Amino acid sequence: MQINRSRVVFTSYLLDKKGRVKRFEGNPMLTVFEGDLSEDGKIVNVTPIKIDSKQNISHITSATISPNGKHIYLATNYTRKNMPKGNFNEANFHITVGEFKTGIGWTNFKVLPFCKLKYSYAHPALDKDGKILYFTANIRGGKNTTRGGSDIFKVDIFADGTYSDPKNLGSKVNSYSREMFPFMSADNTLYFASNRPNGFGGFDIYKSIMNTDGTFKKAEKLPQPINSKQDDFCLIIDSKNKTGYFSSKRLEGKGDDDIYYFKQID
Repeated sequence: MQINRSRVVFTSYLLDKKGRVKRFEGNPMLTVFEGDLSEDGKIVNVTPIKIDSKQNISHITSATISPNGKHIYLATNYTRKNMPKGNFNEANFHITVGEFKTGIGWTNFKVLPFCKLKYSYAHPALDKDGKILYFTANIRGGKNTTRGGSDIFKVDIFADGTYSDPKNLGSKVNSYSREMFPFMSADNTLYFASNRPNGFGGFDIYKSIMNTDGTFKKAEKLPQPINSKQDDFCLIIDSKNKTGYFSSKRLEGKGDDDIYYFKQID
């Protein structure tokens, strides 16, 4: 999910006219939606974002739009129409970036150059300036190797459109469990989900404050009721740190994973 000015971007199942989940090659189709924010926190006027059908993108797990609205980063996997040559795990995800063209929508997608076929990359999230991309991956080998099932990494986005090598955020953020769904707030606080031990249950939401040198303080688990005994993940917050949203599988929900709204009490 992402708060982009007065709109929220999120992923959900794509439904047909009868309200049934659409499928591609037997799998449920996820895509990106956007909606307006009402004063009471409701997401209204929800519509799928427009993606050029010629791009052969049929399954999107997460997305983020650049602050200037010119680029979108998607986590997706290859289809039979665009799979690369060579051996790779078809279950792996990669991150691709596209540009917006009036009348066409999001198009001209290119897989980010640091995405290697043998690893999986997902959950892209940009900082407030659009100069750093955070994501999860299971990269192995060297000083940036993944500690658990998936870690949070970052790359710098340079002015010429090139990228630095991925850098693991380190042991203050990552654990020997799974870290997922990073989000960097306007005040440089990283929010993410992890299923590490000593949580409330399943995935819990944590935060880690970034130091002035770009390193991070030890991650802290958020309290209840943000976290619950079920999976809680994908927290986003507005630029004033007043209101936000997160996803949860808690029992009082209406579907599989539901989106919840929260606000700071003065």
